[in-house]
Amino acid sequence: MDPSVIHRAPDHRGLRVALVGERHFRLRADLHAALGLEGCIDIVVETGAYEHALPLVKASTPDVVLMDLDWASPSVLETCGALIRDAPTTRIVAMTQRCDDEGQLLTALSAGVRGYVSKSAGVAEVIGAINAVTTGAMFICQGAALLLNGLLSAPLRPAEHELLSTLTRREREILDLVARGYDNRRIARALTLADKTVRNNVSAIFGKIGVNQRAQAVVRARQAGFGLTY
Repeated sequence: MDPSVIHRAPDHRGLRVALVGERHFRLRADLHAALGLEGCIDIVVETGAYEHALPLVKASTPDVVLMDLDWASPSVLETCGALIRDAPTTRIVAMTQRCDDEGQLLTALSAGVRGYVSKSAGVAEVIGAINAVTTGAMFICQGAALLLNGLLSAPLRPAEHELLSTLTRREREILDLVARGYDNRRIARALTLADKTVRNNVSAIFGKIGVNQRAQAVVRARQAGFGLTY
């Protein structure tokens, strides 16, 4: 087994938390120690290897996964998507040094991340994020919230309205679910469509509205009023 994977026996003091992705053992240990001192957090497992996250989380059933987003690897968001699919009662709180990175923020939220905090945040803010997501709420740190507000409040230009008007009824239904943060598989289930049909429609939508990333599509769709009602 990878030596960076450490199993922790729960002591049933509080919320069960997994630490995933921080490859620097000392930094992970410091976070573990700081959260442990609060008396309301029970670290059930920790790993610096994303590939170990899903089996460990499924085995330990934490309430929350604290996920390091700062490694430039597709494994990060793939892991988030897999956790949300296969461990649906577990919530993800992302930790990052780059709260001003709009692409990372929007992609993380689109992947289903429920909390977004800075690595420079104090323990109280991290615990606030953990508590918020376990109650079904979202928690976004102030810097990221200001960035998100600016992105979503920017008005669409007339040409962008014209692009959206070219979408078919089915494409508009799918774009609405993209704007809510659904991945393709979840969209397929919601609309009773084949996965391939959804993929093809999403590609067509991206071409029509002039984007090449899901995060860009989310911003443009929400500016146009998609994904705002549930």
